[in-house]
Amino acid sequence: MVDLYGVKERAEKLRGQINYHNYRYYVLDSPEISDAEYDALMLELIRLEGEHPELVTPDSPTQRVGAAPVEAFGVVEHPVPLLSLGNVFDHEELLAWHKRVSNIVKYPIEDFVCELKMDGLAVALTYEDGRLATGATRGDGFRGENITQNLRTIRSIPLTLPRDAPRRFEVRGEVFLTKAGFKKLNAERERAGLPLFANPRNAAAGSVRQLDPKITARRPLDIYVYSLGWSQSPVPPTHWEIMEYLKSLGFKVNPLNAHVEEIEDVETYYQSWVHRRENLDYETDGVVAKVNSIALQEQLGAVGREPRWAIAYKFPATQGTTRLIDIGINVGRTGSLNPYAVLEPVAVGGVTIRSAALHNEDDIRRKDIRIGDIVIVQRAGEVIPEVVGPVVSRRTGEERVFETPRRCPVCGSEVVRPEGEAMSYCTNTACPAQIYESIKHFVSRGAMDIRGVGEQMTAALLDAGLIKDAGDIYYLTREELLKMERLAEKSTENILASIEKSKDRPLANVIFALGIRHVGGETAELLASQFGSLDQLAQASEEELLSIPSIGPKLAQSIVSFFRQEPNRRIVEKLRLAGVKLEEKQEAPRELPLAGMEFVITGRLESSSREQAEAKIKAMGGKAGDSVTRKTTYLVVGADPGSKLARAQALGTKVLNEEEFLSLLRERGV
Repeated sequence: MVDLYGVKERAEKLRGQINYHNYRYYVLDSPEISDAEYDALMLELIRLEGEHPELVTPDSPTQRVGAAPVEAFGVVEHPVPLLSLGNVFDHEELLAWHKRVSNIVKYPIEDFVCELKMDGLAVALTYEDGRLATGATRGDGFRGENITQNLRTIRSIPLTLPRDAPRRFEVRGEVFLTKAGFKKLNAERERAGLPLFANPRNAAAGSVRQLDPKITARRPLDIYVYSLGWSQSPVPPTHWEIMEYLKSLGFKVNPLNAHVEEIEDVETYYQSWVHRRENLDYETDGVVAKVNSIALQEQLGAVGREPRWAIAYKFPATQGTTRLIDIGINVGRTGSLNPYAVLEPVAVGGVTIRSAALHNEDDIRRKDIRIGDIVIVQRAGEVIPEVVGPVVSRRTGEERVFETPRRCPVCGSEVVRPEGEAMSYCTNTACPAQIYESIKHFVSRGAMDIRGVGEQMTAALLDAGLIKDAGDIYYLTREELLKMERLAEKSTENILASIEKSKDRPLANVIFALGIRHVGGETAELLASQFGSLDQLAQASEEELLSIPSIGPKLAQSIVSFFRQEPNRRIVEKLRLAGVKLEEKQEAPRELPLAGMEFVITGRLESSSREQAEAKIKAMGGKAGDSVTRKTTYLVVGADPGSKLARAQALGTKVLNEEEFLSLLRERGV
């Protein structure tokens, strides 16, 4: 038997929670929970009210939209309610929505418009006699805030329209901040000592709701118009034609919108953006599917706060909130103390996250992250999860400020923080953690590429006492390896063959493999070309190193310091005696086919690995960069590219697909 009292009590509690979170989201622009958590609360209330209609109240969040407008801005009445959308989260729910609306009109509905659901702030723009008269927020869907003066500062919003525009009408759109603009805005706020925005949506909402329009004008806001609210003049019969008409009047309409025929085409559109959305320079949290026919839209009408003729098909969440249980420390190969967040498990983007990056002590201080905080965790694409920041309003007073350990958590040695650096370091070069990480780096693909000696094998070899540093790898015997647990004869032969093959790795790889602090792959190549041998590099003075372009004081000091340390010199000597190639024949300089060109590769290539492609570029005189800058000549795009594509598009960098890249190499005789 159903406990009606318990159901009523739960519904009332949900209403209170949702109203509170609506206020924080729409009015304060400071949410305490992720969109996914908010959706879960709303869906539970919708389910309870659906099962018990007698519990529905006129002021229930299921019957209204957003939160009441702030009176300080002045209030605008929406002649036609500015409703929010219902949500679906998988293909079955999408089909169920399609079945519901089709049942209402008595036949299967076809003909839809698909649009990316912008994660910004919904606004209504009213035009009278060809001029922008009023701009308002969504508010509670019936009354919004008058932010006309702020919206007038957004350059993509037309202030005047052509003569053939309707005399009085309203368009609706989403004001947003690009990812690049968001990053720039937060950098400016950090320099000014101001609190940072958690995400571009909060930044956009906070920007258009400033009491001083001059502040709004300084922020790089943009808008995409997504519908016609109402019009005193006749309008085209379909949503797609209306959007084309609005475009002709000078409104900015998202060029990625699509006109599709069947509900399965909506699924195809959705799937095409689930991963590619990371390439866009703005945030999108789903796809909106709209019935194209305006007559059908009017027939379907709305239920509660949602139009029946449109649905938001949400992408998997990229943010969640959880408790920060502790801040742990990993010791890196250079001795750096790297903090990481230990979290109560939280599902984000289809993955359960238990730990996340915290970067360094300064970053923790800047974000004011404390042990015990409720924090926002973000996972965009396939990157390592990171802690965005704390939800300060949910603090209890029991949270603890993080302090970097004064002693290494692995070996107990003194920890120091060099002046001007963000990281603290363990001073013991024989620290077991440093040795383990340095060997992992030494055998990695970009270094000596010793296959079969991964994390577990490295740990096992150290535990067995068979190696004490990277140089000892070259003295492992077949008999010793066969004694290792779970290492069969075939695996042993493969490891020994890989060790032998690594002796002929290019000098740049050897230099990189040594793990000299601040020396990455490109710097290692520069040093190899300048000195020609490891012995010459080891004998170089700081003055000699500083004479090389792009070598600064910190890097020069690090190189000299590395070769002064006896443990490092012993490793080099072990490599020499084992027959590792420590010099490279210097060739007379010649003009190579890709000289002067800089390439950046993003995504997965089919014809080769990224490392092989970059090696080919470098062999022919080109440069292979890690990030897109104004110096980048070409961005090579493979399958599932990352955010570098959006950066290249923003800078106007030439983009090549894999076939175009291979064609370029063939043309230049590579």
